[in-house]
Amino acid sequence: MKEIYTSASETDTESVGEMLAKRLYGDRVPYAFIALFGEMGVGKTAFTRGFCRALGIHGVHSPTYTVVNAYEDGAYPVFHFDMYRITREDDLLSIGFDDYLARDGYSICEWSENITPFIPDDAITVTISRTDGGSGREIKIERTAS
Repeated sequence: MKEIYTSASETDTESVGEMLAKRLYGDRVPYAFIALFGEMGVGKTAFTRGFCRALGIHGVHSPTYTVVNAYEDGAYPVFHFDMYRITREDDLLSIGFDDYLARDGYSICEWSENITPFIPDDAITVTISRTDGGSGREIKIERTAS
C-alpha cells in the first residue's frame, strides 16, 4: 500500500489522519503502529489530532515531555508517543514501550526517526514533507508488510 496526499492547511492534514483512522477502525483492525516521520513543525501532531478525532478523542496535544499520552476514552484506544527526546534504548524501555505495543489499540509515534530499530515490521509509515516553498505538505502513507 502506498498513497500520497497533498495538504494546503492544518485542517487538510488533520483530514488525512482522520481518513486513516476511519479506515483502520472500519476494517476492524485491532492493532496498528503508525510511524510518523517529518521535520519540526510539519504537521505530525495535526495528523494525530485528526486521527484521534475520528475515534471520538479530543484534546490531543504532543506528549513531548511525558513521551506518551494514552487516550482510552474514545471508540478505540490510542497511544500517542513523541520520541523527540528519546536517545537510548533504555529511555524507550523505561516508558513501557513494549507494554503499549502488546495491547490492542493504535500506537501513533511522532519522531519515529529516533526509534527506527524498534518500529514493528508491519508498521504504517507516514512521511510528511513540505511542498510549495513550505506552505503545503505532501503526506505519504505506506505499509510494506501485512
